[in-house]
Amino acid sequence: MNDVNYNDVTIIIPAKNEAISIEVVLSDLLSRYRGAEVIVVDDGSTDGTDTIVKKFDSVVLISHKYSKGNGAAIKTGAQSAKNNVVVFMDGDGQHSPCDVEKLLAEIHAGYDMAVGARNSVSQASIGRLLANKLYNKLASWMVGFKVKDLTSGLRAVKKELFLKYLFMLPNKFSYPTTITMAFFKNGHSISYVPITANKRDGKSHISPLKDGIRFLIIIFKVGTLYSPIKFFLPISLILASAGFINYYISYSASGTFTNMSALLLLASLIVCLFGFIGEQITTLFYK
Repeated sequence: MNDVNYNDVTIIIPAKNEAISIEVVLSDLLSRYRGAEVIVVDDGSTDGTDTIVKKFDSVVLISHKYSKGNGAAIKTGAQSAKNNVVVFMDGDGQHSPCDVEKLLAEIHAGYDMAVGARNSVSQASIGRLLANKLYNKLASWMVGFKVKDLTSGLRAVKKELFLKYLFMLPNKFSYPTTITMAFFKNGHSISYVPITANKRDGKSHISPLKDGIRFLIIIFKVGTLYSPIKFFLPISLILASAGFINYYISYSASGTFTNMSALLLLASLIVCLFGFIGEQITTLFYK
């Protein structure tokens, strides 16, 4: 491993209050990937994360004056990277540095992006496991390809392609979803590499309430980013079916067409139109 040089690789670590684990992560990375550029983007840490990073002379430290979010740190790192292949990984100890080599092998094999796909034992809780399974099922249905881990933060990608979609990425936690769907939409190749994520060191920055809201946002974003009509049409059909069923029941009982039936059918039409309009917008947007 030490005989290999990684001069074409930049490893980017977004870090917020990761003083507990960042030193171990950096030591392992630097010993394994000689020649690689390593960038730590300190996203407004208050626990001395930056002080620990400064111990490593070869590591580039970029500090946000205040916390802007994980996605913002990713964008800062990508814009600062000097090399053609960028690797994103967490600084909390969840991602094993040894897995980076697996992702790079896929990039060298011709893939545009390689993603570390976590197994079921790597999930932080049952709730997170079920949510991620639902994310993956929905994304797989949308793109017609088996998506093994839509939200994984461990990924390697060709920088030139990643920067093309930088303006689309949110500043918070759902950047993996956005970049994945953008790549699929534009026909770029993605490989999924099985990994086992470790239990994170320290306290998670995600709360159950915020995570639940994020869950709904990601579900909506997956649908609208790739193919709005494929997302909205089933909803329209459900509303239309409910409208006709309500009409049948009310007409059979009293011979009337109720306001509820009209409301459901009108809602079905509006949702369907949203899907068609959204399809045209996304086509123009990606073009």
